[in-house]
Amino acid sequence: MKINQIGAFEAKTKLSALLEMVQRGQVFHITKRGKSVAVLQGMGSTADTGIATKQRSLGARLRTLRSRAKAGPESVRELVASGRP
Repeated sequence: MKINQIGAFEAKTKLSALLEMVQRGQVFHITKRGKSVAVLQGMGSTADTGIATKQRSLGARLRTLRSRAKAGPESVRELVASGRP
């Protein structure tokens, strides 16, 4: 499947047409000053850009870090009072 690039300004002015093309299965990389900043694709799209996989992996890593973290001796109230939000 071909991934099209479109500038942010053009995407804004042609959003309705882009959404119709996305419903038909097309995928667009929206660029700003030549750099890709967003992906516009259908909700049930089979086009795998790897983003969803990376998000799941990152979420799993964050959950692991949270489960290993231990509370310190200070309470949140004490940290805020000492200027450490």
